[in-house]
Amino acid sequence: FRAVNIGLVNEMAVISDRLGIDVWEVVDAAATKPYGFMRFFPGPGLGGHCIPIDPLFLAWKMKTLQYRTRFIELAAEVNAEMPLYVIRRAAEALNSVRKSVNGSRVLVLGVAYKPDVNDTRESPALDVIALLRQRGAEVEYHDPFVPGLGLESGDLMSVELTAGRLDDTDLVIVATDHTDVDYELVGRHASLVVDPRNAMKDTEAEKAVVYPIAGPPRNGRTIVPRRTQHD
Repeated sequence: FRAVNIGLVNEMAVISDRLGIDVWEVVDAAATKPYGFMRFFPGPGLGGHCIPIDPLFLAWKMKTLQYRTRFIELAAEVNAEMPLYVIRRAAEALNSVRKSVNGSRVLVLGVAYKPDVNDTRESPALDVIALLRQRGAEVEYHDPFVPGLGLESGDLMSVELTAGRLDDTDLVIVATDHTDVDYELVGRHASLVVDPRNAMKDTEAEKAVVYPIAGPPRNGRTIVPRRTQHD
C-alpha cells in the first residue's frame, strides 16, 4: 500500500516538474479535501528494511503462480528511479551556474533512510552518493546519527556542518530531513541546494537558491527563472 502510493506521488513530482509547478503545493491543495485523501510525500527514493523489499517478495511469489503484480512492479520501478532523478536535478542546479557534476564539491545532508534514526538500510542517499561519485563529484556527507559509511566506492565519515564548509561547497543535497540540522545555516551559506525532502520550506534562504524536488527554484520566497530546458 505505502510503496504504491509513494510511487504515485513520486511520479506526480516528475510530472509536476515537467509542468513547472511545485508538487508540494499540489499535495497541500489535495489535502484541503475533507475526506477521501491520504497524504503521501515525494522524495529521493524508498529506504528501510520493509517498504522497498517486502512487496517484491509478494510480486515474486505471484510470478510463480503465473500472475504479474503490475502495480507493485511499476511502483518499485518509479521509486528506484528517484535517486537518478535527484542527480538530474543536481545537474540542472549546477548547470545554472555553468558548472558540471564532474569536479563539483557536493555535500549530502542525511544518509539514514528516514529522519532521526541511524538506520541506512536501502537508504536512497547511498544511491545518490554512488551516482555522484560515478559522475566525478567530490562528495561529503553530514549526518548527526550516522558517523561513518562503508561503501563500495570508498568509506566516508560524517563531516561537521559549518559555515565555512557550506561556503566552499558547490551544491548541497538534502537526502534525509533530520530535525537536528541547522537549515537556516544552510540557507545563509550554501549557494545551491537540491531539496527533495522540502526541509528548506520554512527557512529564509538569504544566499541559497533552492531546487525543490519539482518546480522552479527559489531564493527565499522569490522564484528564480530556470536556465535549462527539459529534453
